[in-house]
Amino acid sequence: METFKTDLEQIRKRAREKMLDGAVTGAYLADRERVIEVLNEVLATEIVCTLRYKNHYYMAAGIHASSVAAEFLEHANEEQAHADAVAKRITELGGNPNYDPAGLATRSHAEYREGRNLEDMIKEDLVAERVAIETYAEIVRWLGDDDVTTRRLIEELLAKEEEHADELSNLLISMSASR
Repeated sequence: METFKTDLEQIRKRAREKMLDGAVTGAYLADRERVIEVLNEVLATEIVCTLRYKNHYYMAAGIHASSVAAEFLEHANEEQAHADAVAKRITELGGNPNYDPAGLATRSHAEYREGRNLEDMIKEDLVAERVAIETYAEIVRWLGDDDVTTRRLIEELLAKEEEHADELSNLLISMSASR
């Protein structure tokens, strides 16, 4: 294994010169403005998913409604936590989280679809989770080693979205089996 070495004097000098840049140092290699744009798309996706899950929580009806509604509420709360984490990262990068409702649906990767019944609601949520899984995986690959902190955040979101998709898929299977 090669010995780790770095020019600490240069690092300290750069850190003092650009203190107002906060967390963004000379080691940051990504296109910061583009990362902020993409994170605002992720923020919109998480907000839209939160809103859809909340709607489904309140609109759930039928024999399976109470257990499925509880799952919807849990997912809504987790999506809100994702939105909060993404907004925090945007500000760490010197950007502004875009909470403007105008254009929220067009910035989001996922669509807002309510569904006519419990099964449709689950399917709409599952589609949205699958869209998030694919787009977040692409973001992880795009970021690579240029912004490791943002990549790790998106990886955490991706893992939770995969968990949500698995749970929703299992709900659909159990609903079909009980017919």
